[in-house]
Amino acid sequence: MSSLVSNNTPSLHMQQSATPFTRQDFGDDFLWGVTISAFQTEGAVLEDGKGLSIWDTFSARKGKIKDRSHAQIATDFYNRFLQDILLAKILGFSVFRFSIAWSRILPKGTGAINPAGIAFYHKVIDACLEVGLEPYVTLYHWDLPQALEHKGGWCHRGVIFYFEEFTRICVREYGAKVQNWIILNEPFGFTALGYMLGVHAPGKFGLSYFLPAVHHTVLAQAAAARVIREEKPDACIGTTYSCSQIIPNSDHPNDLKAARRADALFNRLFIEPALGMGYPVEDFPLLKKIGKRYALWRDWDKMAFDFDFIGIQNYFPLTVKYNAFMPILGMTEVKPHARKVPVTGLGWEVNGNGLYEILKQFAAYDKVKRIIVTEGGASFPDTLHEDGSVHDTERVSYFNEYIGAVLKARQEGIPVDGYFAWTLTDNFEWAEGYRARFGLVYVNFETQQRIIKDSGYWFKQLLTEQ
Repeated sequence: MSSLVSNNTPSLHMQQSATPFTRQDFGDDFLWGVTISAFQTEGAVLEDGKGLSIWDTFSARKGKIKDRSHAQIATDFYNRFLQDILLAKILGFSVFRFSIAWSRILPKGTGAINPAGIAFYHKVIDACLEVGLEPYVTLYHWDLPQALEHKGGWCHRGVIFYFEEFTRICVREYGAKVQNWIILNEPFGFTALGYMLGVHAPGKFGLSYFLPAVHHTVLAQAAAARVIREEKPDACIGTTYSCSQIIPNSDHPNDLKAARRADALFNRLFIEPALGMGYPVEDFPLLKKIGKRYALWRDWDKMAFDFDFIGIQNYFPLTVKYNAFMPILGMTEVKPHARKVPVTGLGWEVNGNGLYEILKQFAAYDKVKRIIVTEGGASFPDTLHEDGSVHDTERVSYFNEYIGAVLKARQEGIPVDGYFAWTLTDNFEWAEGYRARFGLVYVNFETQQRIIKDSGYWFKQLLTEQ
């Protein structure tokens, strides 16, 4: 391990840095975790019987990945998982959240099971348990088997039953070892970016793809949760949502209406059906088309599930204004640079208060029992210095601000019980390729050497020092 992980030490600045809170401020029951996803880290695209996913196909298309890269190797987690799990433990985390690649278990999305894929995740789970990390398993983190996309993907009703099949296999295989399950990662993200805007896999564009994909995703989310409850009644079951505080640009009635439409689309579209409230059609009437065109009469009773926790994934707030010329939405974002506010390397606004406000918003739902921040982090243009150090002071400041917002919410009685950092290592960041680095650990993608950044040492200091 010493030859693959830099033995750099934290900078003098890090050793002397002050953090406005301690681990003890959050209480002994607060969960501190780190998150990765299968496609972004594993590599081994066709090794040991794995089938292609929609992201394998999409990233091979010219012009879809900004740095023209691919994830055929990524961070080689498939071969280096022991090293990375040990890194998570060294940095002081108690939870390791990872996802299972559907096409590694079922190469065609359904039917024949791949024994090598089953064995791999047993090894990952066993390694977590051996070092004292609690595994949180995500069933779907955007990498639908390409064979199912040929059948229509999330636009096809059959995906619900295929996802139930996949879920049942996973919980039967790993349920004796895994207590905590996350059904979907950011359903709005993969439906909007992949089936409406076409900038993510599978690259579909338009409402005729987006609306059925939304509905089938809502149904699949609840169906898979019911499968887990049936197979493992004592499981702790959650699902995760991307969300942003929506801020109207002014008090003008048109801007206020635009903000309500944005909130219905970005924040309420998936959580409210899961809670038995149906789609937010009052503030986004276009959603009525789901009921008219894509829903069966019996669907309305199958969209809800009593989740044990809800995962929140918040990176930035959105300021919006009315725009009569923007089709469908009738609104546009007022970009952060125009407002001269702090941003990350991807131009996302840095605003911990946005996380605080969204925690309050989701906690206000009567049926939300418990919240975990299942992702949080920031991309900045990291520099590897000659002495083997990465002084990512902006990322440290980001975590200070955002985790401070979680503490504020928790102290006010909001049931937020955990914070999982995105992400352990730099990885393949979807359409951004490798140019967007979110990791607490720097990765040299030519050698696969891991180098702990100052932000990684910041977590280690927070989580291990008394």
